Amino acid sequence: MTVLECGITDQMRVAELILQDQEFFPRLLDLFRMCEDLENVDGLHMIFRLVKGIILLNSPQIFDRIFGDEFILDIIGSLEYDPEVPQVQRHRAFLKEHVVFKEAIPIKDSSVLSKIHQTYRVGYVKDVILPRILDEATIASLNSIIHANNAAVISLLKDDASFIQELFARMRSTSTSTESKRELVLFLHEFCSLSKSLQMVQQLRLFRDLAGEGIFDIITDVLQSQDRKLVSAGADILILFLNQDPNLLRSYVIQQEGNSLLGLLVKGMITDFGEDMHCQFLEIIRILVDSYSTSGSQKDTIIEIFYEKHLDQLIDVIASSCPPKSNSWTVIKSSGFGSRVESHAATKPEILSNICELLCFCVIHHLYRIKCYFLANNAIEKILFLTCRREKFLVVAAVRFMRTIISRNDEHLLRHIVKNNLVKPIIDAFIENGNRYNMLHSGVLELLEYIRKENLKSLIIYIVDSFWNQLQKFEHLGSIQAFKIKYEQSMENCDTKNTATMVDPRKKIEERALEKEEEEYFNEDSDEEDSASHLPNTRSQNARMSLPNGTKVSYSSFRPGSGGLVDYEDDDDDEDYNPPPRKSESSTENDELIVFSKTKRKSTAAADSKEEVHELSKKQKLDQRVNDVKVASSATACSTASHTDTASGREPSPPAASHATDTNGVLDEHDAENETAGPQSYNCVPDAADTRQGCGDDSPSIPASNSSPERVVTGKDVTGSEPYSVR
Repeated sequence: MTVLECGITDQMRVAELILQDQEFFPRLLDLFRMCEDLENVDGLHMIFRLVKGIILLNSPQIFDRIFGDEFILDIIGSLEYDPEVPQVQRHRAFLKEHVVFKEAIPIKDSSVLSKIHQTYRVGYVKDVILPRILDEATIASLNSIIHANNAAVISLLKDDASFIQELFARMRSTSTSTESKRELVLFLHEFCSLSKSLQMVQQLRLFRDLAGEGIFDIITDVLQSQDRKLVSAGADILILFLNQDPNLLRSYVIQQEGNSLLGLLVKGMITDFGEDMHCQFLEIIRILVDSYSTSGSQKDTIIEIFYEKHLDQLIDVIASSCPPKSNSWTVIKSSGFGSRVESHAATKPEILSNICELLCFCVIHHLYRIKCYFLANNAIEKILFLTCRREKFLVVAAVRFMRTIISRNDEHLLRHIVKNNLVKPIIDAFIENGNRYNMLHSGVLELLEYIRKENLKSLIIYIVDSFWNQLQKFEHLGSIQAFKIKYEQSMENCDTKNTATMVDPRKKIEERALEKEEEEYFNEDSDEEDSASHLPNTRSQNARMSLPNGTKVSYSSFRPGSGGLVDYEDDDDDEDYNPPPRKSESSTENDELIVFSKTKRKSTAAADSKEEVHELSKKQKLDQRVNDVKVASSATACSTASHTDTASGREPSPPAASHATDTNGVLDEHDAENETAGPQSYNCVPDAADTRQGCGDDSPSIPASNSSPERVVTGKDVTGSEPYSVR
């Protein structure tokens, strides 16, 4: 012990002297046996201190000597006499009588057997005999010995092809007893566990060889066993493979014979084995469906199998495990799960929590598939049944699940939440929790804070409109206050947008009204032109008209601008001017209308077919009513009737008329009163004086047969009123 109190140099010097003396350990252990035979307790205590000091020198060469088959048992025996322990420890008896080395497969290599025994004994010294005495450096050295021995044993066994083949042949054999199979599975589990001592390349090669030998078929059978120890061993083996190369297990699962393995994993996750084995199954499933570490074809196939065949089972466990009380019980029954409540009533809360955790994982990693599942099966409502459980950590798990869904910010899911009122269970749990400051309280406030910061307007408006009466008593909390302010801001923004959208339609309506007024005017002209176009003497564009003096003249003799609103000085030069058609003018207008449009500066608008029929029928009725009215014009008065001329087909001479007719058969009123009579009379009044000035006596008068004018020329607008004769 004095040496241990010296420096490291002195300790190394002592270790060197011990190794140089080849007879040191044989004589020391002979002295130990002598003292033990004589029951010399003081001598045994001194030998204990000496052996403990030698071990604490932490010399690898000394460890090789004392942990060899020649000295190991006597070294352990000397450590039984600890002076600080009143009773003598029986470590040798335990190792000889109770520790039994079982060979599931006979190992023929003696060096492998020696290392296996040495590894166990070194571990026993480290963990059982001297755990309180060893320092960290010595423990690390002992662990290195164990690790090196394991690597050597696994390397020797994996290189023995006959050993691996015999192992799997016995496990598949039907003649192998149940107990033997159990030992083989436990040996396989230890063999795979010890493979972690190998280098990564060697470990990967070993696992690929085991997968090729059919280890996953063996594990599938093991997971169906009623022995919990075997099931746990099988799950551990799968985790080892997934940690090394997940694609090995995925490749097996997507095969037809591997589908049952995934089902067994789901079943194991919801089965109570009395331990935390369901956590192992959760980890396996989570690695299998992890989209980030899966290749394309494998990812799609495994996820499809999981969602189509196994996800319903997990949702059903949650829905059927809720307490049959109050409204939640009614919802469960109405959802079709009432008959299964009793079968899952005893489900451990930890299992339900693991299922909820797996669902959150699925929402994060493959949103599209689980979104389709949620929308088709209304699964979110079933999962929120967890808020009815008494265990607060399950209620918190439900809140965390909702938080995960909302964090994905998917418009379809958010709309589904609002439509089905799915925040209600969360708010109800928060209200029921009251002012207790716990994980549930913090979780709900954090959820509301997230919705506010992300400005999810649909949820903000929905929550305040639906639950503000309940949340109002928590308004003293900063998160609730900020949430209400955000709601008010959202409503103000909505009102502003609505006001803006209301102003624009009004402007559009007013503009359309003005356009419609103009369109009606042009439609009126168009209808009158249609009626005029059917006259016998205007059926051809090149037809000539008779003037009062008997001269024949064609339409081309008229000035194009004589019927315009404004008579420009250069109109004489624009005889060939053809104004472009209006955008609303139909491409199917006949040629006669095109000719008439050249005589007017205003282009006619094509009316809708229904409006044309309506206007035409209206004009025909009006024509019948004014058919017998005689139109006359006088230079000094408007009281002379021309009924005789109209009936006989003769036209009045232009000098006798104070109001000239335009080319459409509509009387142009020159009276000043009519210029301000209204929009229609104002728009349809061409300058009659200019017309007479430009045409003189050549201005024609179109017969009114079959196309009576709408207004009786009396100096007043009487359109739409009863026509009368002027005496």
